[in-house]
Amino acid sequence: MDLRLPDDVALLQAETRRLVERELKPRTIEIEKTKTIPPALIAKLRELGYFGLTIPEKWGGMGVSTLGHAVVQEEMGRAHPAFNLLVSGNNGIGVMGLLLDGSDEQKARYLPRLASGEWIAAFALTEPNAGSDAAAIETRAELRDGKWILDGTKHFITRAEVAQVFTVFALTDARKRARGGISAFLVERGTPGFRVSRAQESMGSDVVKQCELVFESCAVGPEQVVGRVGDGFQTAMRTLDLGRLSLAARCLGMMEEVLALSSAHAKARVQFGKPIAEQPAIQAMLADIAVDIAMLRPALYATARRRDEGERVSHEAAMLKLFASEALGRAADRAVQIHGGMGFMRECPVELMYREARMMRIVEGTSEIQRMIIARGVLTG
Repeated sequence: MDLRLPDDVALLQAETRRLVERELKPRTIEIEKTKTIPPALIAKLRELGYFGLTIPEKWGGMGVSTLGHAVVQEEMGRAHPAFNLLVSGNNGIGVMGLLLDGSDEQKARYLPRLASGEWIAAFALTEPNAGSDAAAIETRAELRDGKWILDGTKHFITRAEVAQVFTVFALTDARKRARGGISAFLVERGTPGFRVSRAQESMGSDVVKQCELVFESCAVGPEQVVGRVGDGFQTAMRTLDLGRLSLAARCLGMMEEVLALSSAHAKARVQFGKPIAEQPAIQAMLADIAVDIAMLRPALYATARRRDEGERVSHEAAMLKLFASEALGRAADRAVQIHGGMGFMRECPVELMYREARMMRIVEGTSEIQRMIIARGVLTG
């Protein structure tokens, strides 16, 4: 398969790689220890337009293609995961509902701020009793005196600590649920009745935190509804198509990084009088990581191109998300094994990637959910 990129995407890839290698990757251990991204690096990402990659130029963004966005996610996957998590909110699921179904008035209000990085966006679907079964959400929105009144709780909401606007999904007709009974709302930070509650600690890096959201008689106007009332579930599912492609791209970049780190370590580490790279067992692990990378990249790029051509790629996105997250888990485990005792230490980057890799098989739909989606496509196709 021809993996050559269009000139504009190749240029974006090269520029992002230079940024990652020179400025982002060298700060990985520091960021992990301090749990903070240096403000100068956030300012740099804003200046270079990374917060508005997928936002159209009309609204102040760069308007890059799905393929271009995937390439950036791949390159940033080589650095601390906080960078991808931060900018993806304004390019992926945090903003995609607004881009897909928002009104011109909503876009004019929010997109310029998001494109500049002045504001950060978050996607609020998951609840304590509605994870894989997104249609089981319990947060409700009731129309009273011309206002929608939201009540309920969301959790595991990435970027909630820093986000200024949230796409919130709520029941507007409990009888219909996913079939016309769920709606999407844009809720700004500081809206009365809405608060970001506790940060939820995880086994991951937690630099970009996940938090709980609480809605208690939170009133928003009809102008805050994204798309038509009742169409929110479809908005969420279409948004997740891109989210799964983006996650696959992040997994690809992380796999490339653990392979590079493991290869370098294997050549430098001497045991029994020779580099461990000469051991067949080590070579086999490196080869297996390389094969997964070689299989993933062409499938990812081809699917991104198809989405850019206007095709719906839900089935393919599920396949990519499943394969990429499972392959990354294998790669990260092998990387720790190759590094031996050092791979278990917090001062080693593969230790961080091992922890982050475990999350990838859960977020944006678990591996089991992806298999359900894929099987449904097989059985109905």
